Parts: sequence; structure tokens; C-alpha cells
Amino acid sequence: MTAPVQDAAVAPAAAARRGLALPSGRTWVDVVVLLVLATLGVLGFAPSYGGYSFLLAGLGGLALGAVTGILTSMLRFGGLLTLAAAIVGYFALGPALAVPSQSIWGVVPTLQSLASLAIGTVFGWADLLTLSTPVGAPAYIAVVPFAASWLVALVSTVLATRWLAARPRTAWRFAIAVVPAFALYLTGILVGTSEAYQAGIRGAVFAVLVLVWLGWRRPVGGEAATAIGSLRTRKIVGTVLVVAVAVVAGGGAGFWFSPAKDQRFVLRDEIEPPFDPLDYPSPLAGFRHFTKQVTDDDLFTATGLQPGDRIRMATLDSYTGKLWNVTGADASTGGSGSYELVGRNLPAAPLVTPVPHDEVAITISGYRDVWVPGVGYPRDFALTGGPSAGLSDELRYNAATGSMVLTTGLREGDSYVVDAVTQEQPSADALAEVPIAAVELPPVQSVPDVVTAKAQEWAGTATSPAAQLEAIRQAIVTQGYLSHGRASDSAPSRAGHGADRMSELLERPQMVGDEEQYASLFALMARSLGYPARVVMGFAPEVVDAGSPVTVTGDDVTAWVEVAFDGVGWVSFDPTPDETDIPQDQVPKPQSEPQPQVRQPPRSDKEPEDLLTPVELEQQDDDEDDLPFALPGWVYGIAGVCSASRRSSSCRCS
Repeated sequence: MTAPVQDAAVAPAAAARRGLALPSGRTWVDVVVLLVLATLGVLGFAPSYGGYSFLLAGLGGLALGAVTGILTSMLRFGGLLTLAAAIVGYFALGPALAVPSQSIWGVVPTLQSLASLAIGTVFGWADLLTLSTPVGAPAYIAVVPFAASWLVALVSTVLATRWLAARPRTAWRFAIAVVPAFALYLTGILVGTSEAYQAGIRGAVFAVLVLVWLGWRRPVGGEAATAIGSLRTRKIVGTVLVVAVAVVAGGGAGFWFSPAKDQRFVLRDEIEPPFDPLDYPSPLAGFRHFTKQVTDDDLFTATGLQPGDRIRMATLDSYTGKLWNVTGADASTGGSGSYELVGRNLPAAPLVTPVPHDEVAITISGYRDVWVPGVGYPRDFALTGGPSAGLSDELRYNAATGSMVLTTGLREGDSYVVDAVTQEQPSADALAEVPIAAVELPPVQSVPDVVTAKAQEWAGTATSPAAQLEAIRQAIVTQGYLSHGRASDSAPSRAGHGADRMSELLERPQMVGDEEQYASLFALMARSLGYPARVVMGFAPEVVDAGSPVTVTGDDVTAWVEVAFDGVGWVSFDPTPDETDIPQDQVPKPQSEPQPQVRQPPRSDKEPEDLLTPVELEQQDDDEDDLPFALPGWVYGIAGVCSASRRSSSCRCS
């Protein structure tokens, strides 16, 4: 009698005695092998979680799925009843294994833990691929390995206890039974990172175990005893050879032919994050909204600031010729536009010389935006109150820029606490010998030629990057004038920071603008010299007493520039001139145009008789002034008539 027939005969006898369909010895071996293969697959999640914190969920899912599959097989449950029992067990024990922090005493499910279990099962996969590694939040992120291992263990045990045990043991059936474990192994690779977890060792053990298991599962019933003994000998020898080849060839292949880190295919490098900051307008484009429309409005209150602190709102490193904005996710995975889902503990900045800073508490009043105001580079963030208190899972963070985003937007009454470090600000002399950091930024576009020419002119003979940047900053501060374009300003100042506005700023007789224009101009000049520069928009409130509450208004808005120095970090430069009176343009008086010379007619030799010379006229006027009285005009008229009559009579007589 063959082995399958023996297994089939044992099960009914056990069922008759105990009412249970107990698995045979071979079935138990099959279950153990499949669970070991699944365990190798679960370990593949280690790079994503940065440790072994996921093992409770991953191994717990394996145990729960295996127990469910074995018990339902022993109780002879049908397909629908098995599915129902699996779902009940999943939600009854899942919270304690996947989200114990949300369970009562770490065991009893709560509504929050059940909701996290359901959300993590459906949406946790997408979040896992867009999280910054190592992932630590949201709480339901551990549901991903739990659900994957639970499903694989359930399917594998059902196949082993029901399908393989009841049918002839052929190689292709065992190969199908291996598919769930192999799928889990492949999933761990795809959702991982460029850093593989013991890829050579796990791969060799997985392959050896599958080959040995398939070889030993070959049926031997019906053959002679000598043939059976010979077959077992061949199996033992084959097993040794397979193990030896796997150790030698597999280890060598893993060392010599394993792909480089940047050539590994992982899904997180192919899938764009769900949050795209380019869906929102550039913060710098709305600079005049703060300076003209909400100038005196209370935006938020900050407690814990130090004198000289600036509150970061957004960091922009991409210029299109029209405006500064964050880098798109399709252009750079590590630039200013790469915002990742994080928890309370935020990843450290890659390039910073940290200076400790006290916690800063912020309460929102009139501020409305998705950009979260913060100080320096946050290490810890917690929403403590307001409408957004329960939306910490909506926080996105960019470690390279220190910028935070709440996708639902901040609203009145929201409050949060930020624990951050600030960047050390060395002097220009201290940076004299420091080279520029090798930071990859997107190229700027449509930069006017006058910007490049002026940058070279103002940099002058300075040799070091810090000296050139300081020379340019001094030239802007010295020659420029500050104006927000308000009605009370002494000179108009057009908004915007596009290429035409930059040309206008440099080509007019006077440079007139505000932080928006000067920060944009300085950053473009720095980039024209090949230096990594970015524009930061935020607020610079006046802090009198360190730690005391400070109300930030729209008038406190500002913008500055950061340039990356090797081994130091992103050093700030403030190119905005002080607020001084702007001299008015002097309009010169128009000069009188010379009239063309006109040729005078020739003088006549015969002087007219009836004309009086100027001397005679002057004497006549003097005589008239000497008369004792003035005669009426009609007397002179009559006298003139009589004189004319006498002249005519004498002419006729002659």
C-alpha cells in the first residue's frame, strides 16, 4: 500500500475515535517546511522597518494563519466557514499582534485598533512605499507584514492539510504549495529598499530547502526494499550535494553577481508619493498677500523662540523663469518636493551642523495653509490640540529642507509642539577655506543675462565661495532699497520674482523691491556661479524676551537664501536692504533750444520823416511829465486837425 493510502486510512480512524481529522506526520512536515519558507520571506521586511520591530506582527501573522488553517482542516470546515473563521480570528487577535499600542492592556481590541487594522490592510501598502525608511508611523503600518504573513500561512496550511494530503504527492503539486511562500519572499524584496537584508543567505536557504523538500517528497511506495534503500541513499547524497553547491556557488554568485544598490529594483523608487506639493501654489508667489492684505492680522502665536530666530515655512530650490517652487517628485526624489509620511519622530537632516534649541509651541489663529511653520530642522513633532489633533498621520516631512506639510491644512485653534535643532551660522571669515557642498539641485531656467553679468561684476576679485557670496550680498544691500509696494511707500515696487522682474530690478536706475525680489535675485546669482542655493520663505518676528509668547503677523513675513557648504550645512544669507527712505528720481529741467538766426533786411539811408527817434520819444515823455497839468485827449485831436488844414492851404498857394 502506498503512503498516500496509508495517510488516508489513518485520518478516518482518528476521526472516528476523536471526531477530528488529525494531520499525518508527513503533513506536519509539509506545514513546518512551508512556514519556514514563509519566515524567510517575512525577514525581507527588515530594511523597510530598520530593525526587528515588525517581527511581532510578522511572526504573529504566521502563527495565527497557520493555527486557523490547521484547526479548520481538523474540524472539516467548508470553504465559506473557513473564510469566516479566518476573518473573525484576524480581527479578534490582530490588534494585539499588529497594533498593541492601540489595544487595552495590549490585548483587548478597541474601535481604534480595529479601524487601524482595516486601514492598514487596505492602504498600508501604499503608505509603506512612500514612507521614509526606517518606517515608524503611522501605527497601522505594522499591519502590512501581519496581513501578508497571515494570508500566506493560511493558504499554505490549507494546501498542505487538505490538498497535498488527499492527493497523490507529485512534484508539481508541491511546487504550487510553495507559491504563497515565494510570493511573500518576493514581496519583501519589492517593498524593501536598496539595502537588501541578508539576500545571499536567505536566497540560498530558501532554494536549498525547496529542492530538498521536493526531493524527499517523492513517493516510494510499491517498490522493493532494496530499491527503497537505494533511493534513500541517493536522496541523502543529493541533499549533501545540493547543500554544498548552494553554499559555494550560491555564496559566490551572491558576492560576484549581486546588483549594485542603485540598480536594485524596488517599488518605492518607481511609485510617486501621494502628496505632490506642486498641486499647491508656490508660497513665494503669495508673498505680497502677507505684506499688503494681512499685514496686521494675527497669524499664530509662538512660545519658546530665541532672539534672532526665524520661522521656516517652505524651502524652494527650483526656478522656472516665472517663479521659485519646490522640486517636482518626478525630477528629484531627494529635493525640496519629496515629502514623506512620518510619525512623531522625524528623520535627521542629511547636511546640518546642529545647535540645540528649546521646544517651540505654536497655536494657529489666522494662518491658513498646508505648510507648517517650524524652527530649524525638527526632530520631534506632535499635534496637541485643535481640529487637526487627530490627524498626525497626514503630516509629511522633508528632511533635506526641514519643511513640514499637513495635507489637510492648518486651521484656527490648531496647536503643536516642535522639538528642533538649528543650523550653526559661521562667519564669512570662518568659511573662507570651506568648499561648497556637493548637493544636486535642479537647474534654474530662463535666468536673464544681466543677472549673470552683475553676479560676476559684484563678486569682483574675491576667490573663495563665501567671499564672493558676501561681496554680492553687500552690493545688493548697499545699492538696493526696501519697498513692499504699499500706498505709504515712497516709491512703487512691483510684485513678482520672474525673469522680467529680475531684469527690471537691475536695469532701472534704482533697485527697489522687498524680500521676495532680493532673495530671488541673490539665489539666482549664486546659482549662476555654480553654488547650490535655495530660497526659504518664513517669518522673522521680533523676540524681546527669550521663551515668551510672540504673536506673528503678516508684517513679519520674510525670505532669505541658504547655500550649502561642505561639512557645515545650509548657511543663511540675508540680502534684503534695511528699510530706508528711497530717493526720488531727479528730473532735469529742459534746456532752452537755440532759435535759428534770421537774416535782417539792409538798413535804409533815408530816415523816415514822421518817425521819432528813441531820444526824442524820451524827451517828449519828459516834457509831458514836466507839464503842470494834463490836457484832455480831445484838445490834442483838434490841434492835429487844424495843423493839417494849414499845411494843405499853404501847399495850394504855392
